[in-house]
This record gives sequence, C-alpha cells and structure tokens, in this order.
Amino acid sequence: MDIKVLASSSSGNCYRISDGHTVLLLECGISIQRIREGLGFRLSEIDGCLISHSHKDHCKAVGDVIKAGIDIYLSQGTKAALGVEGHRVKAVKALEQFSIGTFTILPFDTQHDAQEPLGYLIYSKVTGEKLLFATDTYYIKYKFQGLTHIMVECNYASDILYDNITKGLVPEGLKNRLLKSHFSLDNVKNFLLANDLSKVKGVYLMHLSSGNSDAGRFKREIQEITGRQVFIC
Repeated sequence: MDIKVLASSSSGNCYRISDGHTVLLLECGISIQRIREGLGFRLSEIDGCLISHSHKDHCKAVGDVIKAGIDIYLSQGTKAALGVEGHRVKAVKALEQFSIGTFTILPFDTQHDAQEPLGYLIYSKVTGEKLLFATDTYYIKYKFQGLTHIMVECNYASDILYDNITKGLVPEGLKNRLLKSHFSLDNVKNFLLANDLSKVKGVYLMHLSSGNSDAGRFKREIQEITGRQVFIC
C-alpha cells in the first residue's frame, strides 16, 4: 500500500493511497490547486474520494473534486450538511460494504461533533493489505483483525492540554470540544492495544494539534507500545 500525505492538520487534511491498481483520495480539505500539485498534476488518476465528515478542513475542495469528474463517497449526514448533489455524489452507510476498483471499503461510525461522521476500513483485493483510516473521533468502539496499515488521529496529550489551560492558552470551551471530538494520545494507545497488530507494517499518526501535541513524544511512545514503525503525518 502506497500512502502519501498531502496535508494533515487543523488547517487541512488530504491523503492519497494506492495498491498499484486503484488510487483514492482520503479527504479533500485543501484547495484543489494544492491537491493537483500534491498529485504531480495527475488528478485524473484518482478513482474516488472518501470524506469522513463535513468540517471544512476535511472537505474544502469537495465541489472542485466533483467538477474534476471524481466520485465522492460520504455519509448521508455529511451529504446533507454539505448540500452536494449529483451523480458523482455517493452516499454510503456505516457497516455497509462497497467497492471502488480493487478496493473493498467498509465505513464505520465515529464519534465527532458533526453529522454522521465515518471512518473507513479499506481492503485491497490485489495485495491483501488492509488499511484503517480514522480521524476526528474521541474513541473507536470497534476492533479490527488483520490490519496492515493504520492511519489514526492523535490530536493531543491530556497533560499538555491541561498545562496550556492552566497557562490561559486554551479556552475552557475548546478544551471541552477536544475531549468530546478528538483522539487523545492515551485513547489512541488504548485503541491500538485492543486491536490485532500482528500484521501491521506502519502506524500513521494524523491531525496533531499545533499547540497540544508533541510529535517526537507521540512517535516514541506509540512505537514503544506497538513495536511497529510510526510515521507522523
């Protein structure tokens, strides 16, 4: 599985994955120009775009992606929130499998302050690899077997967050939103340890907070508990 990070932060998220036969975008939360540049101006190679939810940093370019002739896949709640229509707009449901080219995809519900957010379990019928993509959720209630790649949000560490609150750097309202909408380092650890990591080749930590995270620490601690290679997106 080839994974390329075009953007990963609160200001925009977009990723390209390929099994050598089918190419997908995961999110389109940056401008279409940045997407084109990130793809080496090969936008026509994209077979579909999966969108997790309706917040702008995950779907900013949705209209332009549709105009480019790319099918988008998203929940009915996200579709309604974005107000997008047309034959390129494919509403999918949690726990109802569908296919794009050589990928079989299982959406699942996540926990975030948006309408019907989704994560995606993506299986390549060509390589046998299985990728988990989950962002903007404060926990995941499912367990997964046979994963080979994990792309998961690791937004903040509780001790850094509370230290910033004490210093007056984070408003109380933002703290409450983070706690109920984003994945903390401790919750990511618990999630990873609850799952089958025996085949995992790499863990990709996404969507780190600019002020409430520590990339070096996150990478080190996740590598220590999983024994797997960790990449910071």
